[in-house]
Amino acid sequence: MSTYTLSTTVPGPFETVVERVRAGLAEVGFGVISEIDMAATLKAKLGVDIPPQLILGACRPTLAHQALQADPSVAALLPCNVVVRAVDDGLTLVESLDPSVMATLAGDALRGVADDAGERLHALRASLTEEI
Repeated sequence: MSTYTLSTTVPGPFETVVERVRAGLAEVGFGVISEIDMAATLKAKLGVDIPPQLILGACRPTLAHQALQADPSVAALLPCNVVVRAVDDGLTLVESLDPSVMATLAGDALRGVADDAGERLHALRASLTEEI
């Protein structure tokens, strides 16, 4: 188990959970600004099959701006990637980088941004584990 990510396993099929994650991100103030379909990319580039896996690049512009003001190099850690990965037909994993890692890498100037992002991602996780 990773020590640098926040993850939760959600009952439900992949497509349903993806929609719930999109809605949940919006509820906690993030917008999705990029999307990478890992299964399609690996199939096209390598001819390999993996279970459905989508990387959603989530951004809260005010937090991104604050982080960039504190340390412009933090751009390498943006946006906040939220991965949705099929485990099987009835379970889907949702995972993101723990924002506290950003503060560990970039210093205390980013602690407030990391704390805010972390609270929002924890709220997303909580909403996903509530009854459907």
